[in-house]
Amino acid sequence: MFGENELKNKKVLVIGSGLSGIGATEALWRVGAHPILFDANEKLETESVKAKLKQGIEADIILGELPEEALADVSLAVFSPGVPTDTEFAERFRTRNITIWGEIELAYRLGNGKVIGITGTNGKTTTTSLVGEIMAAHCTKVDVVGNIGNPYTLTALSATENTVTVAEISSFQLETIDRFCPDVSAILNITPDHLNRHHTMENYAAVKEFITKNQTANQTCVLNYDNIYTKAIGDRCFAHVVWFSVVHRLHDGFYLDGEDIYFAKEGESTRLMNIHDMNLVGMCNVENVMAAIAITQAMNVPMETILSVIKHFKAVEHRIEFVATKRGVDYYNDSKGTNPDAAIQGIKAMSKPTVLIGGGYDKQSEYDEWIEAFDDKVKCLVLIGQTREKIADCARKHGVKNIILAESFDEAFEVCVKQAQSGDAVLLSPACASWGMFPNYEVRGKLFKELVNSLEESE
Repeated sequence: MFGENELKNKKVLVIGSGLSGIGATEALWRVGAHPILFDANEKLETESVKAKLKQGIEADIILGELPEEALADVSLAVFSPGVPTDTEFAERFRTRNITIWGEIELAYRLGNGKVIGITGTNGKTTTTSLVGEIMAAHCTKVDVVGNIGNPYTLTALSATENTVTVAEISSFQLETIDRFCPDVSAILNITPDHLNRHHTMENYAAVKEFITKNQTANQTCVLNYDNIYTKAIGDRCFAHVVWFSVVHRLHDGFYLDGEDIYFAKEGESTRLMNIHDMNLVGMCNVENVMAAIAITQAMNVPMETILSVIKHFKAVEHRIEFVATKRGVDYYNDSKGTNPDAAIQGIKAMSKPTVLIGGGYDKQSEYDEWIEAFDDKVKCLVLIGQTREKIADCARKHGVKNIILAESFDEAFEVCVKQAQSGDAVLLSPACASWGMFPNYEVRGKLFKELVNSLEESE
């Protein structure tokens, strides 16, 4: 429908002036399109938005309301991930037969080379980072892009036939794909999240499955054998499916037996590594590692290279990240635990009595399974943000007694320092998004680390 040549001299409306919107605007300008950058935030200033664009990039800027005349002669609308597609706003484009893409679809149309697409509720960033490092040890040019924080559009135009693009892709980004077709896809898991956006688990799972919709039998899809949603996807996926499991001994695929990871082919198993040979902690990271092995093996990377990179790979920032030991207390930053299932993995990774910081923005999640996973490890639950009362009520229902509500993040941290004793752990793993208190989970995690590192060794 549209490619680099077809976009030349076309008016394209880009919705949202965040990283994705800026990346899309710059890519469109470079291929000769006429980009119009729109943001509904009326508090923004035109000059500050223009300042986000690289020098020499030109685009019309519209802020606040989007007038009807702005849609005249528009051929394509590129939605940023934060813009829902089931609203009256989106319907304005459909009624005018204006094609809607996301930044991922635009970049895919403009790019070259091989593409790896990784999605899932949890583990995307760790797996994407690990896959990126493994591929970089084998290939000359690797771009790690997408939801990990690097817009795909910023690298697409420089990609060659020898480039491997490793893309972390969220459900928001998958809503707007059309022809996007990774050579290797992976759905790590599907558990409740973003139901305020997708409304039902069925909708959410269906959007995650979009990553496979254009794949064919000569391509690969890596799936979690232990997850009911991904297991079902495997039964109808057109791509060649490779399974991984921490629960079942597989006839074909990657599985955990005791503390060792194995690869099985037609019932014959080969031991690959012991989980203590890697720096990552927690069963969630065993899954991430197995997925990464499966993905990179499908990309023809030698197993020796894969295992060597895994053994030296460090935890991704903000994902069960060890920060420091202060006054005999271990501090862990799991700010990326933005939903209950991710936070379950965080608490499961703890081996000491734990003071836990939870709470934040309400994504209409339920917290029973998270709190049941505490398993007597949590000696104090410190709650912040919009969900603190909701989580506190749920925790009391499950017998948690030591619950403290804090007004601010700084206050919550002070409470943790007072509650924790030598031999304990303090874990930031909120089970909620950061919005309302912080711009994103990275800012929340960085503040936590700053507070930890500012602690004196003794009072």
